[in-house]
Amino acid sequence: MYRTIAKVMVALSLFGICRPALADMPTQADLVITGADIYTVDGSRRWAHAMAVKDGKICFVGEDKDVLDMVGPATQKIPLHGEMILPGFHDSHVHPIDSGIELALCRLDDASTKAEVLEIIKKYTKAHPDSPWITGGGWSLPLFPNACPLKEDLDAIIPDRPAYFVSQDAHSAWVNSKALKLAHIDKSTANPPLGIIERNADGEPNGTLRESATDLVSQLEPKPSMDERQQGLLRSLRMANGFGITSLQDANADEDSLKTYTEIANWRRLTVRIVAALHVNPALGAEQVKGFVALRDKYLSPFVRPTSAKIFADGVVETYTAALSSPYTDKPSTSGLLNFRTEQLNSIVEELDKNNFQVHIHAIGDEAVHQALDALEKAKSKNGQNDNRHHIAHLELMKLSDIPRFRKLNVVANFQPFWAYRDAYITQCTEPLLGVERTGRLYQINSVLRTGAVVAAGSDWSVTTMNPLDAMQVAITRKGLTDVSGSPWTPDERVSLPQIIAAYTINGAYVNHQEKVTGSLEVGKDADFVVLDKNLFEIDPSTLHNVKVLMTYFKGQPVYKHDAAN
Repeated sequence: MYRTIAKVMVALSLFGICRPALADMPTQADLVITGADIYTVDGSRRWAHAMAVKDGKICFVGEDKDVLDMVGPATQKIPLHGEMILPGFHDSHVHPIDSGIELALCRLDDASTKAEVLEIIKKYTKAHPDSPWITGGGWSLPLFPNACPLKEDLDAIIPDRPAYFVSQDAHSAWVNSKALKLAHIDKSTANPPLGIIERNADGEPNGTLRESATDLVSQLEPKPSMDERQQGLLRSLRMANGFGITSLQDANADEDSLKTYTEIANWRRLTVRIVAALHVNPALGAEQVKGFVALRDKYLSPFVRPTSAKIFADGVVETYTAALSSPYTDKPSTSGLLNFRTEQLNSIVEELDKNNFQVHIHAIGDEAVHQALDALEKAKSKNGQNDNRHHIAHLELMKLSDIPRFRKLNVVANFQPFWAYRDAYITQCTEPLLGVERTGRLYQINSVLRTGAVVAAGSDWSVTTMNPLDAMQVAITRKGLTDVSGSPWTPDERVSLPQIIAAYTINGAYVNHQEKVTGSLEVGKDADFVVLDKNLFEIDPSTLHNVKVLMTYFKGQPVYKHDAAN
């Protein structure tokens, strides 16, 4: 008799359709939602229609009729009518503080022509007559010949103050003559290690700087104050919550970042979970890991976790700085730049892994991806299998032989799906450099999924939109958001809706070692969830970008509510 009862209770608990044991059952829930289409993203991908929350945790997931006795006088009730509930989204690669600061500067993201770029700069400069520097970013590489905006165009608008504008992909900068003079960059200045000073035919700097060459000017800019960093973070948090995001991995953090997160957390205004990937400096070697350990010990808290380390293995294709296994098609004299020597990278990765840091690697070109996988494999052979959950981000171009290695090495493939369509970057700045064959193998998300590897997703905001729904649509369609009639780009790499939802929820939680507390809607987990105005499974995938986030909850508390008036 007792065995039969036990078997029934185990079965019910596995399906998650019963309330907790009577001894643990709350007298009433703080929040009860009914009438929803709840996609739990649990192990069985179960659907439900009602959910209850107590003390910030989910205490019931099931059907409307079974939640009624958890409603008491103080219970907040939200009756829905078929709106969808998903776990809160996880952005596994983003730049919250710096991008939030940029929102207050001269933003060029919306400019679609060179003339529009210059007009925005002109208006901003006029509106800020007392600013010692004019700074901003977001200019699109395809708007300028050879992705090289010229100093003369800035000089005509800003002749008397230094100007510095970061490109949309954050790997180039556009500066004026005043900034070049201030940084002592002239015809005789050599390219710095891992950087490029673009030049005119006579060898004079033309105003475009690549990779580490941008530091020659940026290090002279006034540094953001702590207040500016805090306000930038708060802007990012509002945006993230408005997109249904409840967890972020900062893909390039330093101690100032950790101070900023900690202060906002102390104010009880940190409305997401933060994992911070500490920036690895190629010049400092494995010795810097000791400093990372000290920072982790000093700043580790439940919602701010400096447990990851960010390595830039290479640059980007558009500027010939992504590391390729064979030369660029239109420039056969180069195969790009690896930022680390092989033995140097192996040493740093091994030391990070030994000290239980997750390694988060930026790798764009196939040679950089290969080098990164080799380093992670060597670390595994030296340190043994652990649970650090290393991941490689971007993965624009991979060797076919490297695709199965993600699963074999337990390395997470961290894609930015919004990039996976044939836009101006691909047609004007990538295909001419890589050729047709290699371009046809970019962003092989489905190929990696087919191996059984874990795939997570991120935005790389402010490089592109932070909105997960936009990126989900591109991942499914391999087309631009408004491209209804066009053909999908590399259609074999399209993914399914359940796969890309998992990448933004439970897989993102897994990357951040959070899958036991968030990432799916299950009894006992924190109540991190998003309410959408439509069920994503019931609409055309090409309309996902039109779906609205109605509410976002973090640990059972509302952190965003849609204003219908706007």
